[in-house]
Amino acid sequence: MNDRTKNEFSDREALLYHSHGRPGKIEIIASKPMATQRDLALAYSPGVAVPVRAIADDPATAYDYTAKGNLVAVISNGTAILGLGNLGALASKPVMEGKAVLFKRFADVDSIDIEVATEDPEAFINAVQLLEPSFGGINLEDIAAPNCFIIEQTLKERMNIPVFHDDQHGTAIITAAGLINAAWLTGRELEDMKVVVNGAGAAAIACTELIKALGVRHDNVIMCDRKGVIWQGRTEGMDQWKSAHAAKTEARTLEEALKGADVFLGLSAAGALKPDMVMDMAKAPIIFAMANPDPEISPPDAKAARPDAIIATGRSDFPNQVNNVLCFPFIFRGALDVRATTINDAMKIAAARAIAQLAREPVPEEVAAAYGGRAASFGHEYIIPAPFDPRLMEVVPAAVARAAMFSGVAQRPIEDMDAYRQSLRARLNPTTSVLTLAYEAARKNPRRVLFAEAEEEVVLRAAIQFREGGYGIPVLVGRDGVRDKLKELGVADPDSFELHNAKHSPLVQDMTDRLYERLQRRGYLRRDCERMVNRDRNIFGALLLEMGHADAMLTGVTRTYAQTMRELRYVLDPAEGRTPFGIHVLVGQHHTVFMADTTVNERPSAELLAQIARETAAVARRMGHEPRVAFLSYSTFGNPPGNWLDNIRDAVAILDAEGAEFEYEGEMAPDVALNMKMLAKYPFARLSAPANVLVMPGLQSANLSAKLLRELGGDSVIGPMLVGMEKPVQIAPMAASASELVTLAVLAAGGIAN
Repeated sequence: MNDRTKNEFSDREALLYHSHGRPGKIEIIASKPMATQRDLALAYSPGVAVPVRAIADDPATAYDYTAKGNLVAVISNGTAILGLGNLGALASKPVMEGKAVLFKRFADVDSIDIEVATEDPEAFINAVQLLEPSFGGINLEDIAAPNCFIIEQTLKERMNIPVFHDDQHGTAIITAAGLINAAWLTGRELEDMKVVVNGAGAAAIACTELIKALGVRHDNVIMCDRKGVIWQGRTEGMDQWKSAHAAKTEARTLEEALKGADVFLGLSAAGALKPDMVMDMAKAPIIFAMANPDPEISPPDAKAARPDAIIATGRSDFPNQVNNVLCFPFIFRGALDVRATTINDAMKIAAARAIAQLAREPVPEEVAAAYGGRAASFGHEYIIPAPFDPRLMEVVPAAVARAAMFSGVAQRPIEDMDAYRQSLRARLNPTTSVLTLAYEAARKNPRRVLFAEAEEEVVLRAAIQFREGGYGIPVLVGRDGVRDKLKELGVADPDSFELHNAKHSPLVQDMTDRLYERLQRRGYLRRDCERMVNRDRNIFGALLLEMGHADAMLTGVTRTYAQTMRELRYVLDPAEGRTPFGIHVLVGQHHTVFMADTTVNERPSAELLAQIARETAAVARRMGHEPRVAFLSYSTFGNPPGNWLDNIRDAVAILDAEGAEFEYEGEMAPDVALNMKMLAKYPFARLSAPANVLVMPGLQSANLSAKLLRELGGDSVIGPMLVGMEKPVQIAPMAASASELVTLAVLAAGGIAN
């Protein structure tokens, strides 16, 4: 883990991430009001006695009156943590917390991590079995083979809730999905394919069992371990799980087994598959090299040996990533929603087929927009959907739920599947998917982003994250000592960072000429321009951007927004025909609200209010939302009357005349815009649902509201995002964290915020 070439972050950065603020990655938040004595009386004594008696009378009502039906335990004993081995139960806690975060992020499943300090399978089984009343499902994780087989099978037999060992079945489901599509692309039938599995651990055996359940014939599969082929009659290094897949074959080595093979499934070790072995495989070989962090063969080496190959790995920096996050949140979502008693083969096959089918569908607009309009399409390098495709939440749980019902393990069948799919779409906020896709797009099309305040540690940490995450190339602007600070932050090669210092830059003369030509008729002398270039990082940085030495710029942590904006405007103009403005984006679990203009225009005209509405609606669409614009005011449709309503009414009239293709309404108070009960009192209003774009009447109310919500609200806040400049430039809040700076840099470089 200390090898920086294998990480996208430094060890220090990872520790800071896990320790900053509240230690760890999860917390518990009450889902009911807890503000008054009456709330407390209902939540605990005496009110809690009522559901207690109801559950005692009918245990099934626990799903109605408690969180059990949406609660999964992530349980490990730490005997096989990632690729690190047996480091113990306590050391597994960061991984299990991370798994809990993924459950919530991708499928809105609440999850608690539990670390069990025993390597005795029976003790572990007994501990987990006793937890059944608390949870709707059990996700086993990082448990070494062969005990993982014993533990999972025994718990499935003893418990009446789903038990799922993700290391086995998650990998198997994604592998099966990819195999279905690879077979389709190469014109093969599953039943006719010759498959070689290299590895005989938990994931390898699960993959083998699932592809056989899908239709691959038993006699067409050869499994290998460290000692070679697992053949019928072999006794050395065998156990009951390997014996179940022993092949009738004369082959004794992996090399011999691969001659003429259609498929290689690698769940073993780096370098196990040699190029000459690949050359001996059948036409258009299918290679799943899933060893982590380094695959059995690198995709470039495999392609060099066989250009006609379809290749998948476990890595995100190559096409066709076999990533368990495509599976486990969604298979539990479907299982919980029908109160399944188990996760059976029918449900796993349904998940695999649904994921495979999704990869063949046209990529939705929000995914394409996050990739700059260049999303992948089905083919040799796209046989598995992107892990952050928002359609997964709708497609996979519905398929799993349907399979649970048809196979007889659902205790609460879903009567209206269309309504269920709609409810799945509503559970998650599309912004989270689009932001993640924006990060993935940045990796595919890295840009040069200028970080203008590189003496600040938070800026340097953001620049390090930006580069090591593969999002682009940071261009630093700073004085002497920046490289020393990079070294203090754990950068082994600080000279590899591009650093511009006005004190030494050969560009200063040209910059001064450009700035003087621009400002000479505004009362500035040449010496004024020389001083500005040499002393002001924002002006120096903006000139670097204007001269093409970077693609985007990020600044703001050392000066107020207004001062920073003034300095940038010495160099940069608004985009043609546009007036710049700022957007704060408030992101909750189930909603996103765009608020504008929060940073620039003190008293916008009607024309500018209409422009702000149009352009903020466009940003909302690029982030996966259908915009509903409310022009906010203290007055709702003239009540109470006032002297500052004409601009708002005229802006609405401008959009009427233009035939704007989004919902908009105003003037209206915030409670009417955001509360459907209040909105219903105005049946003529044109909003079909609560507004998600709030156009503020003036800078004072807008900036106050945005900052109050940042400090007091429960949502995450992105921005302010600066829109409408001729070059992509973002001004961060002075208190921004490194992660917030990276997000703004990615949005600036990717065009979502432009």
